[in-house]
Amino acid sequence: MATDSQAYLEGDKVKETKSLIAELCRHFYNQGWVGGTGGSITIKVHDESIPKAQQLIVMSPSGVQKERMVEEDMYVMSSDGSILTAPVAKPPPHKFPKCSDCAPLFMKAYEMRNAGAVIHSHGMESCLVTMLNPLAKEFRITHMEMIKGIQGHGYYDELVVPIIENTAYERELTESLAEAIKAYPKTTAVLVRNHGIYVWGDSWISAKTQAECYHYLFDAAIKLHQLGLDWTTPAHGPIHNSNGHFGGIQNAKISAKEGTLASNGSIKPSRRCIVLDIEGTTTPITFVTDVLFPYARDNVGRHLDATYGSAETQQDIKLLRAQVQQDLDNGVAGAVHIPSDDAGKMEVIAALVANVEAMIKADRKITALKELQGHIWQTGFENNELEGLVFDDVPQALEKWASSGFKVYIYSSGSRLAQRLLFGHTKHGDLRNYLCGFFDTTVG
Repeated sequence: MATDSQAYLEGDKVKETKSLIAELCRHFYNQGWVGGTGGSITIKVHDESIPKAQQLIVMSPSGVQKERMVEEDMYVMSSDGSILTAPVAKPPPHKFPKCSDCAPLFMKAYEMRNAGAVIHSHGMESCLVTMLNPLAKEFRITHMEMIKGIQGHGYYDELVVPIIENTAYERELTESLAEAIKAYPKTTAVLVRNHGIYVWGDSWISAKTQAECYHYLFDAAIKLHQLGLDWTTPAHGPIHNSNGHFGGIQNAKISAKEGTLASNGSIKPSRRCIVLDIEGTTTPITFVTDVLFPYARDNVGRHLDATYGSAETQQDIKLLRAQVQQDLDNGVAGAVHIPSDDAGKMEVIAALVANVEAMIKADRKITALKELQGHIWQTGFENNELEGLVFDDVPQALEKWASSGFKVYIYSSGSRLAQRLLFGHTKHGDLRNYLCGFFDTTVG
């Protein structure tokens, strides 16, 4: 069915989406996000009979009182951004309907992230949070429960939202927003300084949920800043002022990508982050080679057999299939063909075990192996069969760095899950509260 057919345009799916946007606009107006006709919402018409890339797009108009919007006020657009239907003009004092100036930016989120909905908010929190540091190109926060509401993030992760500079006309932001989306592949939002935020999700529910979480976190950062507390560190301890003491807003120095902004306005070089490897740095190499690797090797068959039907294990198998096929094409020693699912569970597992054993023996730093190992170790830690080992001076060093305002990260070839497990189950207790983020082979 053609996506621009009259029947589709006038169908129930389009009407339901129009009604939904009107309802959300009223809700967001009450939240203070779309006052003064500002802000906008766009949602793809969900219709399983049509590929997502070809689904129609419904968009709220510009210059309309958001809390008074009705279905007839909406624009309907094709997947390439062409206007298919426009609202009818209302008598004065209403303004003539106009397609939102945000439209090109919305289309970038649809195009580059295959979004199902995009929300543009002018919420005060999203505006003020970009003013806390006029030099910062990112907003960062960690160890806050609501971070879990952002796609791909957990409590211990550092949430990073890019900040782009505002322009006189919103359409002029299109290029810088696209650059931010490309530069931050994990982000689901972009802040515009002194302006607001664009948030997207794979559905309107996801976009709405994340928008609410972002605004909560921005509000938390502002309140913590007012208290003189640092929202970018795990402990959220006092912000240091330029004299090395603790203080609040008036004398707090602000960490920036380019340096540190002191109370006198000068810029000082800033070294506020520490990045640690694991093997030989926080943990004896022998623990990895003599404990973790053998545990994964010895339990891979048992793990695959017990969890074979789970979505998590099927994803691990998918990654391994792709890696093994690449290895076979490149003539990598030890690679064994993995039969199709039709061959039976045990035959597939046997081939997987052979490949994993060869990969472990060669100490390969590949994502497919690391992801599976992480899931095997998770079972081991949860069953108290494994305990994370760190050097005795690590807890003291992490605590000292955290209390001094340093942000500490882990970057290792082991999966992020495996890193969290190791630091979360040590004889010294859970050390993850001292760590701002984890990075593995998926980031380069």
